[in-house]
Amino acid sequence: MIPRYSRPQMVRIWEPENRFRIWFEIEAHACDAQAKLGVIPASAAAAVWAKGDKPYTAERVGRIDEIELVTKHDVIAFTTELAEHVGPDARFVHQGMTSSDVLDTCLAVQLTQAADLLLADIDELLASLERRAFETKDLACMGRSHGIHAEPVTIGLKFAGFHAEFQRNRDRLRAARKDVATCAISGAVGTFANIDPFVEQYVAEKLGLSPEPLSTQVIPRDRHAMFFATLGVIASSIERVAIEIRHLQRTEVREAEEYFSPGQKGSSAMPHKRNPVLTENLTGLARVVRGMVVPALENVALWHERDISHSSVERMIGPDATVTLDFALARLTNVVSKLVIYPEAVDRNLNQLGGLIFSQRVLLALTQAGMSREDAYKAVQRNAMQVWNGQGRFLDLLKADTEVAAHLGQDQIESLFDLGYHTKNVDVIFKRVFGRA
Repeated sequence: MIPRYSRPQMVRIWEPENRFRIWFEIEAHACDAQAKLGVIPASAAAAVWAKGDKPYTAERVGRIDEIELVTKHDVIAFTTELAEHVGPDARFVHQGMTSSDVLDTCLAVQLTQAADLLLADIDELLASLERRAFETKDLACMGRSHGIHAEPVTIGLKFAGFHAEFQRNRDRLRAARKDVATCAISGAVGTFANIDPFVEQYVAEKLGLSPEPLSTQVIPRDRHAMFFATLGVIASSIERVAIEIRHLQRTEVREAEEYFSPGQKGSSAMPHKRNPVLTENLTGLARVVRGMVVPALENVALWHERDISHSSVERMIGPDATVTLDFALARLTNVVSKLVIYPEAVDRNLNQLGGLIFSQRVLLALTQAGMSREDAYKAVQRNAMQVWNGQGRFLDLLKADTEVAAHLGQDQIESLFDLGYHTKNVDVIFKRVFGRA
């Protein structure tokens, strides 16, 4: 994590103060459960809350770090520092538990906290995409396949398509959040030999998690792999929007452009430049997030009931993937909200090929008029290629083509060059995406 691509709210989830606070709540709730079972005195559980429930200040964090330099074990350093506040009753803390019970349950809490922020980010992006979609719903533009002019679409359909994709991403993230929100308080190798399953159930309910059906000594990492894979998919969707905007901003196209603020500079050498730097940045950030998916997948295969090869990976990808994606989603929302659309350029590009965009409709009309599809294709392509070579307008050439004229009247040919024909179902598509048109 670097400040340039970080937002404070997400960063706080991964700071030691929050991590140790979650560790404390896991241990304290476990003590409450143990007291309810009669395993430890109720007064000891109460003492843990009364004496240990203090903010994890920089001083406390520093003390834990100091102890860890000696113990070489982070959870033991934590419980040792906690004992300095709680006193003799601290001997009942961590009864029957193993470090992974604390670490894995804490990670589940942090990932759900991060998911909630990311879901809020997606909601803001969805709102922006919906607004822009309806603003430009009927603005016909050039649809492209292979980067080449194909048939008309509308700018609004582009935004609507992105909206539909991020709605799917929202559903995926909700599912991934649910999948990763599990609690393990099952002790060494996960058999509950030294701790009652009630403790796990109790702690899970207090933290808003579900008990892990079977944790070995760790929560199975397929859950985490799916979570980070979902983040990777969302990052790819961000890049898809970014790439579209970058293409539309190219000088030869210039149908849309990132907002260029007063005083902004595009190049240190060329004062005229207005570059798509924000969307280029989003492409780069998407690569970073996707790069963390493979390590998460490789974490699934651990030795026997547990090893810690996953630990160092998750200490890095947990913060980095969520912080980066949070920043990227917010940046994309800003880009979409302020994106400048140039209707004149949109219209110019739409008409750039002299009517060739209506070729399929002419083809279909000829087949309906009795020509074989093969002959119709040849007739339409023959005239289209002349337009490509700068030898006339498509409509005029078709009218002058005796083979075409033998099947279609002049007025009928002209009627095929109707832009509204291609946008007549936009409302139908919008109702599918938004429930309204």
